[in-house]
Amino acid sequence: MNLEKVVFAFFIVLALTLNFGFFIGDLDESSHHNIYELFAALVVSLIATIMKFGDRAHIGAVLLATSLVADLQLIAAAVVWTITVHATDAGMTPMVMASIVSLSGGALLANVTSVIILVTETVMFRR
Repeated sequence: MNLEKVVFAFFIVLALTLNFGFFIGDLDESSHHNIYELFAALVVSLIATIMKFGDRAHIGAVLLATSLVADLQLIAAAVVWTITVHATDAGMTPMVMASIVSLSGGALLANVTSVIILVTETVMFRR
């Protein structure tokens, strides 16, 4: 068993599960979506992206692209949350929360794609 591949897969799957945990719940209900879970999803997603930089294969490029998309979506969600809470007087409204969760949903789709590619690559691997 290759420990490097285990750690690599661990971070990819963890990024997916943390993002899913944040995403699940009523779209516009802020009490269903924890800011710390969004932060954890973003940090783990960034770590997974950094780990994907070393792969020179074509499939590695696709994995990196899906991870960059997830990072971009999660960063945008975090920026919207931060600006809403700290720079506006309106505060967190259901419409803003729906936008944040929708951005997280885009990242979730990118993470699902990444895990599907990882599983497909693993199944196709020949010793």
